[in-house]
Amino acid sequence: MSKEQDFFEYIEKGNTYKGDFISLGAAMLEGETITNALVKVPLKTMNRHGLIAGATGTGKTKTLQVLAENLSAKGVPVLLMDMKGDLSGIAQPSPGHPKIDERHEKIGFPFEAKKFPVEILSLSEQKGVRLRATVSEFGPVLLSRILDVSETQSGIISVLFKYCDDNKLPLLDLKDFKKILQYATNEGKKELAEDYGRISPASTGAILRKVVELEQQGGDLFFGEKSFDTDDLLLVDENGMGYINIVRLTDIQDRPKLFSTFMLSLLAEIYGTFPEQGDSGRPELVIFIDEAHLIFKEASDALLDQIESIVKLIRSKGVGLYFVTQNPTDVPDAVLSQLGLKVQHALRAFTAKDRKAIKLTAENYPLSDYYDTSEVLTSLGIGEALITALNEKGIPTPLAATMLRAPMSRMDVLEDDEIKDLIADSKLIKKYNEEIDRESAYELLNEKIETAALEEAKEKAKKEKEKVKKSSSSRRTSTTRRRTSKSSLEKVLTSPTVIRSVLGILTKLIR
Repeated sequence: MSKEQDFFEYIEKGNTYKGDFISLGAAMLEGETITNALVKVPLKTMNRHGLIAGATGTGKTKTLQVLAENLSAKGVPVLLMDMKGDLSGIAQPSPGHPKIDERHEKIGFPFEAKKFPVEILSLSEQKGVRLRATVSEFGPVLLSRILDVSETQSGIISVLFKYCDDNKLPLLDLKDFKKILQYATNEGKKELAEDYGRISPASTGAILRKVVELEQQGGDLFFGEKSFDTDDLLLVDENGMGYINIVRLTDIQDRPKLFSTFMLSLLAEIYGTFPEQGDSGRPELVIFIDEAHLIFKEASDALLDQIESIVKLIRSKGVGLYFVTQNPTDVPDAVLSQLGLKVQHALRAFTAKDRKAIKLTAENYPLSDYYDTSEVLTSLGIGEALITALNEKGIPTPLAATMLRAPMSRMDVLEDDEIKDLIADSKLIKKYNEEIDRESAYELLNEKIETAALEEAKEKAKKEKEKVKKSSSSRRTSTTRRRTSKSSLEKVLTSPTVIRSVLGILTKLIR
């Protein structure tokens, strides 16, 4: 048996499944594509998470596009984080190209051009369905971790949430949360101290500074109503194709705090609301996070712990997470160890540090009799990758250098008019793009402060009035006393003795 035939059987044996699967391309040996030696991923293991890594320009985004398309075609909804703005073309079919046909001929199946149902979502003021969440939905624990506050400050945030719950003060946006911080520091300090304990102004000041930092990164756009319902990520069109929800993030690349806030909120909400799936034959939702290092950039230990916990637990909800980044080392080891599918595009060795990183990366992949992994990592071409997945029993499949299939949709962005038409046809735009600013903690606390100030002014005026009245009464009493009191001379002249004496003298004179 030839080495090529032996390799073909090796790949076939490792990629034979009873259930549904996605074909990513054909295996390669010594730089040549082995036609029909298809590299497949079982659909049932797509909730076991994954990694797509490689140097700039090696084809990571197109691999993401291929996976998203095939999931959609299988009826599985997808959520894409589009950092570079080059994924909207999924909504239109590929125009095709002779090189694409040539590639597919080598792989072993014909190329098919197809478009997919797409919803454009936005975290900022870009066009698309607005994604929002309220501060109350975030909760004190998650908000504390996003703000990266101390344990004492986290306790204060919990107290403020409790106070707002007890007093029916909705915390909807950052304006509400800033107001309760100010209230606890000034007008409401005595009230909160009586029922919840003393709150340090220094602590509330530190929390407020963290909130302002988040606000400056665009957090004020994210927090508010109407909250996005994660069930709306699970839409399927009339042809049974899962919607591909694309979050346009081109304007927040320099705002990692906002991106981390959004992702952690989304994952926590999905985990909290989606039902347990068990060992089903397909994922409920698959999320691709492009430029994934932005989630972990400048993240606190508490935030990393939260992400790690969610990655471990969320697959039980039928949700798969796929991190797309340049180097596997961008992803923390605790998260990396949870990733079942690994698609490793070429890495470049320009420095000693690069070579060391490549050697470390190679150690993350199964050993192979057919490849020197470190060498293959630097020799892969565009649209080629080393792939290992989990089979239906959860066992890693044989490592295979793979010529990847081409995307069925357009490998380019939509024109402005096309995006406008896509948004106009959206099923969600009317539901979420109306801005709502109902009465919440900000207005209610302002009203409470104004009422208290008015009552205080009335009480002060009443006391002033009583003081004036008392002073006036005192003056009248004094005057009356002066009017009614007799002088010593009057008392002498009007005394009975003097009167009798005078009368006696007058009587004698008359006689």
